Amino acid sequence: MKRDSRLSSVLHALLHMAANDGPMTSEALAHCMHTNPVVVRRTMAGLREAGLVRSEKGHNGGWTIACDLSEVTLRDIHMALGEPAVFAMGNRNETPECLVEQAVNAALDDTFHEIETLLMERFGRLTLAQLAEDFARRLAAYRQKMGNEQNAI
Repeated sequence: MKRDSRLSSVLHALLHMAANDGPMTSEALAHCMHTNPVVVRRTMAGLREAGLVRSEKGHNGGWTIACDLSEVTLRDIHMALGEPAVFAMGNRNETPECLVEQAVNAALDDTFHEIETLLMERFGRLTLAQLAEDFARRLAAYRQKMGNEQNAI
């Protein structure tokens, strides 16, 4: 079963953009994300419509962040992507008149709704700034480790 990884991909792109001084082309972002530039443009379009990014054409053009990272949450980005389904699982609806199917679907619906509510609450507390800070810490630790390994040689 194919999973929807657009949120993860967009967060990946946004962190690259936040760490970059200037605009990033769809081609550069596609290279970072191991995907196709067309996929980048299609995915970023929803973010542009939500005012999270902007794009400029021409020489020195590309995608830039158009928002304050500390004010944008993962929930905002999820919504800008069209609120894709959170779960790949779903109910069986082959025989809606079946009382067993109704009982199972009611239990699953309640559980899915409860879990999705908790997930969206958590997404609402996580900002892009927090992710960018985590990335910066990891990058600094990596560079320090690599520097120490170079000095040991």
